[in-house]
Amino acid sequence: MNTTITYEQPLNERIRTLMRLESLYSQIQSNLSGELPTDSRNAVNTLLEIQHIFSRTDIKTDILKELERLSTAFELLSKNPNVDSTKLSSILEELNLFIGVLHDHHGPIGQQLKQNTLLNSIRQRSSIAGGSCAFDLPGFHFWLSKINKERLSDLADWLSHFEVMLKATELMLRMMRESASITTECATGGFFQKDLDTSSPCQLVRVTVPNDCSYYAEISGSKHRFSIRFMQLRLTEKDIVSDNDIEFKLTCCVL
Repeated sequence: MNTTITYEQPLNERIRTLMRLESLYSQIQSNLSGELPTDSRNAVNTLLEIQHIFSRTDIKTDILKELERLSTAFELLSKNPNVDSTKLSSILEELNLFIGVLHDHHGPIGQQLKQNTLLNSIRQRSSIAGGSCAFDLPGFHFWLSKINKERLSDLADWLSHFEVMLKATELMLRMMRESASITTECATGGFFQKDLDTSSPCQLVRVTVPNDCSYYAEISGSKHRFSIRFMQLRLTEKDIVSDNDIEFKLTCCVL
């Protein structure tokens, strides 16, 4: 059981998009482990969100640039004698594999699914609350009634159009998180602020606190600085900043 909870805040739009994709990929993997029609329904809805993000014309370029940026950063690390060369070589091999695959991929990501009549019909109804009911989409109702093995086969096929990009996203974010050092800080009266070195831009801020604490971390920031407010959750009133001095673990992911 986790004894801590971590809050994260991306500090640029590219990392924000990667983290959304990471979250959706985690959700759909969880849905695929279920055997009920409702699990498949949730998986389809998540898949459509993934497809929506990849409908942006610049998304492939953004991910490719981020992979190349990380590859360059790890190449520079190879000159450091204190770095585990075997692990570093494995990371570079994985990054360069994804870079090669994306360079060889022509056209928008997932463009084949634009011809999928079933997914198109579900997408068209998704803006309506409860718009995918059985009487609205009898074809979807029929698909959900299939045995789990058949539904999972279809879902795996649809997801395969995005999987390389999603796995690359997972790798990049994992590398960013694992390559950063953790410090112990204190938020005086529930507030903490830190200036950043713009010559070495911070990509992601992470705040870790005990899981049983009575507050949550609200992070905001830009490439110049970020601030953290530890808020008390009040369900029927506006949340307020805790007036306590709060110790927490801070990770600034620069890589």
